[in-house]
Amino acid sequence: MKIPFTKMHGLGNSYIYINMFEEHIEEEKLSKLAIDVANKDTGIGSDGLILIEPSKEAAVGMRIFNKDGSEGKTCGNGLRCVAKFAYENNLVKEKTFLIETKAGNVTAEVHGTHQLIDEVTVDMGEPSLNRKAIPMIGEDTSQIISENFEVSHHPLELTAVSMGNPHAVFFVENIEEAPLHDLGPIITHDHRFPEGVNVEFVEVVNETELHFRVWERGSGITQACGTGACAAVVAAVLNRYAAKDQVVTVHLSGGDLAIRWATDNHVWMKGKAQTTIEGTFLWS
Repeated sequence: MKIPFTKMHGLGNSYIYINMFEEHIEEEKLSKLAIDVANKDTGIGSDGLILIEPSKEAAVGMRIFNKDGSEGKTCGNGLRCVAKFAYENNLVKEKTFLIETKAGNVTAEVHGTHQLIDEVTVDMGEPSLNRKAIPMIGEDTSQIISENFEVSHHPLELTAVSMGNPHAVFFVENIEEAPLHDLGPIITHDHRFPEGVNVEFVEVVNETELHFRVWERGSGITQACGTGACAAVVAAVLNRYAAKDQVVTVHLSGGDLAIRWATDNHVWMKGKAQTTIEGTFLWS
């Protein structure tokens, strides 16, 4: 089977994008396809698969599959790339439009020309903060802010945020010493998160600047995570490290994102999106 694809990345968070306006792939094959294209040795190599498809509710729809074949609800870096692809390939005409995701519809605005969109601003919507919405086990529905969280004999303080997918944010003194490799794979599968969780370690530089590293649910360590960066800024505001309605620069391994948690409770993200490869995947 020959499948035309585009490989794109947002700050190094790379996915294989397939234009489902033109292609058809059976539903039952999508998880295996994601695993196969993500494999760097026998496939293309990526953090997963994203489908750009028609939508009855928005200008375009997006579905995301992690490299382990599991389907996610949304992806901040993926949204920027979908917006870029849709505008450059004339799937949309306006520079501001809606994208449908499993987590709901979001507004995207592209910056540039039809020949080259290099930055995209996305309204990531409102964060969900109570325990049940994350979701995290427990009886109460209160917000989880600097809650004691011990794992593998490491005492941590957890702030939990959902941006359509769950995030466990931990503030550290030095990002280079954060136990991402050791604790990331343990926390992501911790029984207290029944749907798994994305794990972020964050160092506060000042009230408008954060260092950030992530272990993504279903993908492991990645260069960037857009929803995670949004969750980190929300967590910083909740812990009074930053102020609401202020642009915070988040330094990820792959580059920087500008994040603002506005007074209307919506989180806005601005960052780059880039195309690296176009080709045909021969799949059997």
